[in-house]
Amino acid sequence: MKIDDWLLEILACPACKAPLRAENEAEELVCTGCGLIYPVRDDIPVLLVDEARKP
Repeated sequence: MKIDDWLLEILACPACKAPLRAENEAEELVCTGCGLIYPVRDDIPVLLVDEARKP
């Protein structure tokens, strides 16, 4: 997964607005607040609450 550090710093969870952290092995972004897990497809984060899964 190739998400630049500067982009990861400005991305936020659409549900709770908390920062996201990258899970490179699983190609996912995990919310540090509510814990929702967002997929990354073709190096593009899919930040839709409907597409997220719960931990």
